[in-house]
Amino acid sequence: MSGLAGMTLASLAAAGVALAAIPPVAHAYPTKPVRIITAGAGTFHDIVTRHLGQRLGERWGQPVVVENQPAAALTIGTGIAARATPDGYTLLMSDRSALAVAPHLYKKIPYDPVGDFAPITLVALAPTLFVVHPSVPAGNLRELIEYAKRQPGGINLASAGPGTNPHVMTELLKQATGIPVTVVHYKGGGASVLAILGGEMKAGFNAVPTALPHIATGRLKALAVTGKQRFAGTPDVPTASESGIAGLEVEFWVGMLAPARTPARLVESLNTEIVALLRTQEMQATLRGQGAEPAPGKPSEFAAFIAAEAVKMKKLIEQTGMRAE
Repeated sequence: MSGLAGMTLASLAAAGVALAAIPPVAHAYPTKPVRIITAGAGTFHDIVTRHLGQRLGERWGQPVVVENQPAAALTIGTGIAARATPDGYTLLMSDRSALAVAPHLYKKIPYDPVGDFAPITLVALAPTLFVVHPSVPAGNLRELIEYAKRQPGGINLASAGPGTNPHVMTELLKQATGIPVTVVHYKGGGASVLAILGGEMKAGFNAVPTALPHIATGRLKALAVTGKQRFAGTPDVPTASESGIAGLEVEFWVGMLAPARTPARLVESLNTEIVALLRTQEMQATLRGQGAEPAPGKPSEFAAFIAAEAVKMKKLIEQTGMRAE
């Protein structure tokens, strides 16, 4: 006898155990388009996500679709991602606003920033530029503060929405200088930039990638950069600390997450792919040209980073009395 016919019951049982011990062959990923939810078109999030998504699509041989959710400090988009099937086909490029500010600013948000997500990696950091309409008679941040103090009722500053990075930066500016400011919220960074470009608003904070094209054409004037050092793309623009304003060294950041319960092996695989891309010379040059600094790391490091940011933002909200209205 040969083959199965010659096997005893014992040998068949042993063979079954051996086969069961072999892990199933992992299915290829991805086998269909991958969706990345992020903030509105033209924002820092959108610019970084599209650069990264294009290169991921090339590596995977599958389309990467960027879905913009341009409202409510990305809380709506973050909520959509939290409820998505945890299979790797819906990812989220989120930020401080949705993950560290909103939980303390709003009474209710449609997600748990810790329990509903599997962090993949911090992606990029960027300083913020304080920009004004060219008609504003100020050549630096100190002159802007003096200008604001001379205006009846102070000045209005454009924000990308309650809890967004421009809102946070404006509250820090008020805290550091006592400048009389009214925050006017718009639906996203793109809308707030348009308000300044059109002269509807005098000034505001914007991420470098969002403001840079308009600075280059002279339609916006940059007075200060909030990083610890000057940005190479605007070498003549001083830092806030060089202008004598301390406490504004806060960087904008974005990071990639998956819905909770996404298989750990898939999260690790996504981390490996994204980190490898962020470490390529091409991707680093692309992001740095936009004023962003690649910031790849481990999922555990990103989780700890988010937790630390949440503590800092909770303290800021308590100190400044920030409100969502």
